Amino acid sequence: MNVGANVGTDVDAVGREEALTFGCEGQTLVGIVHHPATTTAASPQAARTGVVVIVGGPQYRAGSHRQFVNLARALAAAGHAVFRFDVRGMGDGTGGLRDFEHIGPDVAAAIDELQRRAPGVQRVVLWGLCDGASAALLYLHDHPDARVAGICLLNPWVRSEASLARTHVRHYYLQRLLQATFWRKLLSGRIAGDAVRALWRNLRLAQQAPAAGPAAPFQSRMAKTWDHFEGSLLLVLSGDDYTAREFTEFTQADPQWRQALARRSAQRHELVSADHTLSAAEDQQAMNAITLRWLAALS
Repeated sequence: MNVGANVGTDVDAVGREEALTFGCEGQTLVGIVHHPATTTAASPQAARTGVVVIVGGPQYRAGSHRQFVNLARALAAAGHAVFRFDVRGMGDGTGGLRDFEHIGPDVAAAIDELQRRAPGVQRVVLWGLCDGASAALLYLHDHPDARVAGICLLNPWVRSEASLARTHVRHYYLQRLLQATFWRKLLSGRIAGDAVRALWRNLRLAQQAPAAGPAAPFQSRMAKTWDHFEGSLLLVLSGDDYTAREFTEFTQADPQWRQALARRSAQRHELVSADHTLSAAEDQQAMNAITLRWLAALS
């Protein structure tokens, strides 16, 4: 299969969906371009603004519960060209698996391909879930790209051992310690020693500061991008998600993040009942609507 060759198209009510392959550092990636429907009375601004979806975690271009398919079709119906794709080593992408800190070249290649397939796109928004959201910030830290006009971050990943421990202590163990049933079980010996040791381990980890190293930790590089990015930022957090809680806890405790959040505002929303991947259809629809309103407001 030749890089850049079309491998299929599908005409949908929301527009043409073009499956293709493209190259990234000698490997072959697979993506889907969602072209706006010809019947859509889109604004010129929408037609100029494309969206690149960066998947998070062990997912491929469709997303959990077809989340990214539904998102792309909703945005294309409003006049935006959208590109969702598999990074190297994931889904149908060839090559070895890379973590989110090392997919900057994949993101750059995807932006290039979207503009090649949709020549009217002059600026791009990066839309990411979990470590896909983190990868969007890290991409701009390592590869400043004037084409990127906005970043949408859904439940960004900032996890470390200490941040996870703090989240567990505050949102799980603290609640347990306030329950009379916990103390009755503890005093009666019905709580296993492993559970008590896990509590103390989390309490110790929660007090730890990040270890110093030769390079800034990824959370620090994310904060630097947030602070200096001149485009528009959209932050959406799920109410029923430890990753979202970790982000809130970490950014409130970390001095660099506190400074970045104070200096650089973002449009922020919380989906109160949503889980990490928006498994409920109504939460996906709410996220799509938030994204569309934010895109419409881009200057």
